[in-house]
Amino acid sequence: MPRAAPVIAMVLPLMLSMGPDFTGVKFSPEVGCRSTGAPPHQRGLPGKNVGGAWGGHTILRVERVRWVSAKRRSTWAALNEAFGPSRRRGAVLVGPAGAGKTELARTVLQHRRREQPHTVLHWVAGTASASRIPFGAFSHLVETGGGGEPATVLRTARESLCGPVLRDRTRTGLLLIVDDAHHLDTLSATLVHQVAVSTPASLLLTVRDGEPVPDAITALWKDDLLARIDIEPFSQAECERLLADALGGRVESASAERLYAISEGNPLYLRHLVTGTVASGALREVEGIWQLRGEVALTPQLSTLIDQHLSALPDQIRTVLAYLAIEEPLTVADLSDLVSPEAVEAAEAAGAVTVDERGADLIVHPAHPLYTETVRAGLGRLTRRSLRTALVARWSRRPPDNVSDRLRLAALAVNSQTPPPATDLIATSWEAMQLGDLLLGEQLARGALGQSDTLAARLPLAHALAWQGRGREADDVLAAVDPDRLTEFDIMAWTLPKAANQFWMLSESAEAIALLDRMRTRLHQPAAVTAFDALAATFAMNAGQPRTALELAGRVLQTPESQDLAVAWAAATATLSSARMARFDEVETHAARGLAAQHPGLLRFTIGLGQITRLILAGDLTRADFLAHHYLSFCEFQQPGRAIGEVLLAHILIARGDLPTATTLLRQAAAALSSTGYSWGPLALMQLTQVLGARGDADGASEALRRAEHSHGTRSELYAPELALARAWTRAAARDLPGALRGARDAADAAERSGQLAVALRALHDGVRLGDLQAAERIDRLSAEIDCVFGRLAATHARAAAQRRGPDLDRVAAELADIGMIAAAADAAAQAAQAYAAEGQRSAELTARSRAAEWSKRCGSPSTPVLERVLNPLPLTGREREIAVMVAQGLTNKAIAERLCVSVRTVEGHIYRACIKLDVADRTLLAAAVAADG
Repeated sequence: MPRAAPVIAMVLPLMLSMGPDFTGVKFSPEVGCRSTGAPPHQRGLPGKNVGGAWGGHTILRVERVRWVSAKRRSTWAALNEAFGPSRRRGAVLVGPAGAGKTELARTVLQHRRREQPHTVLHWVAGTASASRIPFGAFSHLVETGGGGEPATVLRTARESLCGPVLRDRTRTGLLLIVDDAHHLDTLSATLVHQVAVSTPASLLLTVRDGEPVPDAITALWKDDLLARIDIEPFSQAECERLLADALGGRVESASAERLYAISEGNPLYLRHLVTGTVASGALREVEGIWQLRGEVALTPQLSTLIDQHLSALPDQIRTVLAYLAIEEPLTVADLSDLVSPEAVEAAEAAGAVTVDERGADLIVHPAHPLYTETVRAGLGRLTRRSLRTALVARWSRRPPDNVSDRLRLAALAVNSQTPPPATDLIATSWEAMQLGDLLLGEQLARGALGQSDTLAARLPLAHALAWQGRGREADDVLAAVDPDRLTEFDIMAWTLPKAANQFWMLSESAEAIALLDRMRTRLHQPAAVTAFDALAATFAMNAGQPRTALELAGRVLQTPESQDLAVAWAAATATLSSARMARFDEVETHAARGLAAQHPGLLRFTIGLGQITRLILAGDLTRADFLAHHYLSFCEFQQPGRAIGEVLLAHILIARGDLPTATTLLRQAAAALSSTGYSWGPLALMQLTQVLGARGDADGASEALRRAEHSHGTRSELYAPELALARAWTRAAARDLPGALRGARDAADAAERSGQLAVALRALHDGVRLGDLQAAERIDRLSAEIDCVFGRLAATHARAAAQRRGPDLDRVAAELADIGMIAAAADAAAQAAQAYAAEGQRSAELTARSRAAEWSKRCGSPSTPVLERVLNPLPLTGREREIAVMVAQGLTNKAIAERLCVSVRTVEGHIYRACIKLDVADRTLLAAAVAADG
């Protein structure tokens, strides 16, 4: 078969990466064309004599040359640093398609193989088609145990990938290289993240800039586990040098500028432009100067150039690429059977594909992913179906070895001419969702529904849509079912997801409760009745009725006929309700029951919130932190699970006082949950408001509060105390201290009214931190009912603050710090400093102030009222400062007097004395002085 020479220039491996020893291309004169015996990317290009005025021009061939680029040398230096003696585990190369990321990664691999021969090297390539399959890119390297809980599957995969290597004393380490990591499926991305976090392996990833990247991958550089190295396009000056080196002569400025503008500095685009324009005669050398004349593409769309070159390929090679455009990678055996062995060999010889070893198999990839993207875009719908059908027929000859292969086959077959039976698609849809792949679950469920319009097909589709937060679509799927024609079991199966979707995703709580009550009259079997009762209990809890919820859930848990789904709902409700009601002895019993149920799903986070609430009040923040991260590991970085896990973790961070990290998590969690109906969304905004308020960000807290109030409703009424506390911290940030204290008391009132004693206790303690001197008696009463470490500390803190006893405040500050509540400790220490100052104990005041400053710094320097007064003092009394802050907020003397319940004359007197102390002439300057102080 003749070599497809025109494509060779197009398929040159990108080698624009590493410093001065890097190999690139050079065009040099040669009459005719000959094979050099070199690898495909170095073979000669066929040319032609361009007649007319340009007749007799020489032909071009590709040679090795050094591409000098300071930018690439700096990249190599950054890589050396990333793999050097630093705390990072490697690097992520980020850049546009064709920037040289893959070749750079190959060079690193070759260097490591040469310099450290005892290091095990694993190369994994992400592809668009494999991104739909759990562990699709890693299927040749890992064992997944055949399914199960995602966390279990991930542990098995991680052990099979890293365990044998790291235990082998003859090996010096493991380097995992993942090319095109933006194409990884969720589980593969999570596996890479866990390898970085939990093993001593080194990692090098490439990511295409501008493409959606799995959260688990972006977390690698955001969390500073890997160094992010951006592979930038060349500047115009660098492009000019590159062109001069490649062409062996100077390029006129206008031509260089034009090539730069078309390529946008992308090395691969530029190379293809040069190859095409030289071959066409548009780029030619005249008097030693290379000039670009004639037509070129108006845009640097590489797909156009690839399509032009691919049109010269023989049909069999294009067919090889077509199959790879449908599914990638494929084995040599697959392609040999589907096309022919000769076609695969010719495709490799032409540089259209690459062949790598994977165990006992030879695996075929396109030489560049853009090749198959271009081919795929040109395939008609029927052609795609035919290609999928042939692949399915080939793969169906042998049963899939694992769940990844089973799902890969199902994903391919669902849009072929021979789709699997609806029952198989339904089963694999549930299987995909069990592994956390909601999008694949949706795709397979839609395929099943297309074959069989049954309730069994609609249920997985409705679940997949609802779990993604697409509540209206989920409701439409279920609305097509006539409930009057359903059996009792089907009534239960249909009503539960429909009512849950209405309650949360559609914010139609009244309709959901009414539906549940109406359909319950048609049930007689105890298993079905308890399932409804379990969901009703969850509704009651979220609607702010934890007493009712706990009673309903208790009945479900005591009914022997209750099935796993009912047990999971009821136990999750009982766990969180018990924790918030301070019935701590019951929390772990309910949690264990819920977690033992077969499919707790996202309910595990509700259970986790209950457990963590108990642990925080028990003063065991270390265990709470461990548990939060444990639950976070279940979400596989797929939304909304990850966002919910972040809200869970934020509870610990707020208790500890890690306000900057909490702010980051809550911002992104609130954004991710904003399009869903989960009650976690309003909760995230409430917590975010509290954190921003504690940091003194009045504007940010006010905006977050506005969003929280807008999103709040029946589904999140359980968290009404948190909303009131968010208002308190917003007012504190605005230095409306009376309003802040009222807000904290309102939060405690709301919590007590609904029986949430644990929440009331924390709200009252926040009030003490904000300066409430009247909370001691109420906290004493609550702490007498609630046996927990935090309750005792809160009571001690409240009494010491009310009596302004410096030593007692010092002691409680130390105790709070000992259990990890650093922000609360900082406030207590600052209050101790104030008490010592009032008694003239200068030494003790300075010591307490120093401790407050140290703890405040560890929390990101929050700006609570007491810390502001102690660490950033103005020479004003408390009342003078309070009034000065109100002046800075623009309040009139009359408004200030009404707020403080004093006379206008009293306000004027305080303003006058404040102006004298600060040496300012009027209200305007007084406001400026207070604002400058923070």
